[in-house]
Amino acid sequence: MGIIVNLDVMMAKRKISLNDLAEKVGITNANLSVLKTNKAKAVRFSTLEAICRELNCQPGDILEYRKE
Repeated sequence: MGIIVNLDVMMAKRKISLNDLAEKVGITNANLSVLKTNKAKAVRFSTLEAICRELNCQPGDILEYRKE
């Protein structure tokens, strides 16, 4: 897939753990882990919005397109 999820990079920059972010966003650790490890096939805009709100970033800071 050409979409790369850089959530782990942004989490490291903001010094927030998976557990803390999952709790603040309101999703399970397992679902956030799937997104973080680039295994997700989709992400809801409401989830993306909540992640961006908590990390104080833009969607483009998390999602990247790379030509395959």
